[in-house]
Amino acid sequence: MRLSFGQTQIQTQKQVLAPRMIQSMEILQLPILALQERIEQEMSENPTLEIDDQTSEDDESESENTDETESSAAESEESTPEAEKELLVDETSNNEDDFERLLELNEQFPETFDERPRVSASRIAEEGDRKHDAMVNMAERPQTLQDYLHDQLGWFELDTSLRQMCDRIIYNLDGDGRLPGRLEDVLPPDADEELLALAREALKLIQKLDPPGVGARDLRECLLLQLTAGMPYFEELQTLISGHLEDLEHNRMPLIQRKTGYSIDQIQAAWDELKTLNPRPGREFNNTVVANVVPDVFIEPDDEGGFKVRLEDGDTPSLYISPYYRRLLSSGQANEQTREYIKRKVNAAQWLIESIEQRRSTVRRVAQAIVDHQIEFLRKGPEAIEPLKMQQIADKVGVHVTTVSRAVDDKWMQTPRGIFPLRKFFVGGTVGADGAEVAWDKVRLQLQEVIDGEDKLKPYSDDELVKQLAERGVKVARRTVTKYRKNMQIPSSRERKDWSLSESNDNDS
Repeated sequence: MRLSFGQTQIQTQKQVLAPRMIQSMEILQLPILALQERIEQEMSENPTLEIDDQTSEDDESESENTDETESSAAESEESTPEAEKELLVDETSNNEDDFERLLELNEQFPETFDERPRVSASRIAEEGDRKHDAMVNMAERPQTLQDYLHDQLGWFELDTSLRQMCDRIIYNLDGDGRLPGRLEDVLPPDADEELLALAREALKLIQKLDPPGVGARDLRECLLLQLTAGMPYFEELQTLISGHLEDLEHNRMPLIQRKTGYSIDQIQAAWDELKTLNPRPGREFNNTVVANVVPDVFIEPDDEGGFKVRLEDGDTPSLYISPYYRRLLSSGQANEQTREYIKRKVNAAQWLIESIEQRRSTVRRVAQAIVDHQIEFLRKGPEAIEPLKMQQIADKVGVHVTTVSRAVDDKWMQTPRGIFPLRKFFVGGTVGADGAEVAWDKVRLQLQEVIDGEDKLKPYSDDELVKQLAERGVKVARRTVTKYRKNMQIPSSRERKDWSLSESNDNDS
């Protein structure tokens, strides 16, 4: 019975802590803009939360005490057990204890909790103007492939069921304009033959729309859809696309000649015509607008030749719990139902404030640890990036690796080398020929530079690439070079040479 009772106690305690733990993790994971939106949402739902209007006036003095405050937070975190260290919750406290502690503070230091004015009308107007300006200056949403195809359907007189099926297929197209997988995957699991026939009809209609090749299910179908009867080498192209794409890719002209009966000149001419087709017709609608990125972290040089981290949270409002509601509770004027409601809101406000403060401390410490490890990257550029795992930062900061993952998720850092996502600095590595670990990004960059600078008519073999990389200080095995070259979709030396000869012949003619 005692064991059963103990288990019940533990289970109840976890249920009490769950909302607080979840909120801490959610707040830590939010980027700066999402955090500001979350605060606005909480402000609209929780009347006990107030914005400190004096924050902007005190920014300078507060920034001077930032390091001291965060250092204290770090020391406090290091003195707690591991479970508390990650989630930063006091497992010995509960909602009632939190609330009673606030009431005691209000009674002991009443002058500290004097009512401060709510947000003024001018502050509200200023905030409204700022948001209006942001909306006016926002880049216009570009036309997507789906928009473009949907507009074209307006030229056809379609019944409702066919139009809906067309829209269903259109909004399942990927960024290349293709329909990944099978047509059946777009339909419900219990689709009958009649619905499948309707889907085939809809797909056939979509494949007639612009751009040519849209709605294809693979590369072959995409290229075949772009062929028209009047184009040069129409029949040859149909044959080559239908059965010899891989042979063309590997420049197996004699093999194609034997299988098709076409002359080498015919095959080469058809191959040149094939290169004018677009294997990814949807790409022209992608990446037309680069989304605005607001860095969460800025780094600046320090006096010792290193770099220090500064958080960008000047636009994040400073929150406090309304003294009005504390006085309302301590005065005893509120009935029991109102009192319970206010207690819940005060506790929610306190949890939010503590979560935001801990987010600030954790993100800063994680970012500083990353900067300290990747200092050569900041000084010399991407070619100097070092292998780095999240576990290394977790061990250095003293938190769980999942905390590091949440701290860097969807957050950006402004560096002297540009703006980078924090996850950019975590790169894997390979063990070089000399036993040292080399970052994958460094191998890729150096390999691309070597191949870009080679004699196109005498390209380097993989063995020669190994030697060239070693001269640049990157000592890796041949199998590593081959693996990276293939991952980068760089052809072999023979294929690169054949391609260069083909291009040279075209220029001569």
